[in-house]
Amino acid sequence: MFRRILIANRGEIALRIMRACKELDIETVAVYSEADRDLLHLRYADETVCIGPAPSVDSYLNIPALISAAEITDVEAIHPGYGFLSENAHFVEVCQSCNIKFIGPSAETISWVGDKVAARDLAKKAKVQVVPGSEGPVETEQEALEVAREIGFPVLIKAASGGGGRGMRVAHNEVSMVNGYHSARSEAETAFNDSRVYVEKFIERPRHIEVQILADQHGNIVHLGERDCSIQRRHQKLLEESPSPVLDDEARREIGAAAVRIAKVADYYSAGTVEFILDREGNFYFIEVNARIQVEHPVTEEVTGVDLIKEMIKIAAEEPLSLRQEDIRARGHSFEFRINAEDPDQNFKPCPGIIENLIVPSGPGVRWDSHAYQGYKVPMHYDSMVGKLIVHRPSRKEALRVARRALEELTIEGIATTRPLFLRILEHSDFINGEVDTGFIDRFFSQH
Repeated sequence: MFRRILIANRGEIALRIMRACKELDIETVAVYSEADRDLLHLRYADETVCIGPAPSVDSYLNIPALISAAEITDVEAIHPGYGFLSENAHFVEVCQSCNIKFIGPSAETISWVGDKVAARDLAKKAKVQVVPGSEGPVETEQEALEVAREIGFPVLIKAASGGGGRGMRVAHNEVSMVNGYHSARSEAETAFNDSRVYVEKFIERPRHIEVQILADQHGNIVHLGERDCSIQRRHQKLLEESPSPVLDDEARREIGAAAVRIAKVADYYSAGTVEFILDREGNFYFIEVNARIQVEHPVTEEVTGVDLIKEMIKIAAEEPLSLRQEDIRARGHSFEFRINAEDPDQNFKPCPGIIENLIVPSGPGVRWDSHAYQGYKVPMHYDSMVGKLIVHRPSRKEALRVARRALEELTIEGIATTRPLFLRILEHSDFINGEVDTGFIDRFFSQH
């Protein structure tokens, strides 16, 4: 096991990783930008290092600065958390060249699954259904049109690299196809330095289902069930739950087995997520692999009792999985609410500022993962997440009741947050009945 780990991230995930390290008797090194001198996890680290100015490109994305911090503090491994450099194959290669373990998948695997076209090929090799579409990137406007005519409108134009909804356009006819093709390529080039796009059938009103996997470096792979992430805005998740309220036991076994097959074909190790969309007929289609820990990992931890961060660390230390598939049993139901410093009624306008008052809910079935505290200034430079409210109870109905109670208790004054939105969603009959899809938020706001 490692003696000392550097945490190459900030905010709640940095604190989450630090807590896991403390429980494993591993020393921690925290890095921070000049804008983050007041972050909570810095108080608990064994050593701290400032790695640059506020802009991410000069700090949390600054590979030379991170490697220098790792070398001067004599760490054996780096945990990247999510975002920033967590899926950067070059960073993994640099870590390897400096004899520093990267707590995550190999550079080769990250490159492979990070290319959505290559990932589709992986799924096909694993005999997992993909959404009908082009066999690879479409090089011209005419080629894109030919694919669209063949599979039928509406279609989705997607960037081959990256994620988060960037480089993605829906086309309902040939005119919007032409416009969408060029705007998607331009956005993909700007965001990912890769203008390649491909075309696939647009599945209307799908659910977004993802499967958590763990794989060691000895060929052992397990899945830990699914999460339903259908409540999202512009492809950014807002609320997640596990298990999905629409999958039966047979479908759950099938989608879990599909995720494991893909992981095997990709030579995957570490924690990761295989993502699918589910159509209204109950068919699931592979869409991508996220080669990192996810923001929503706590809901899986709550229903399985498995600490995913600790497992990542053990896998990076080349320990074999201590879990077999038959050891993993989902118990109860869990929800996660992303409390962001945004105003939902102002088109989710970011609301940085000082938290003047903070009262955190507690009681049976309530978990609060956050780096925020009273007096903390939410900076404008980074993701707007203030914290994650997670609830877990024996049934979905009970979990909904606890969620409502906990959200009512949660008090954050001084900034606008997404908390009031969730209270409204919890009153919506479609959500209560589990009858939602990825377009729920757009319809919700059109009705209010």
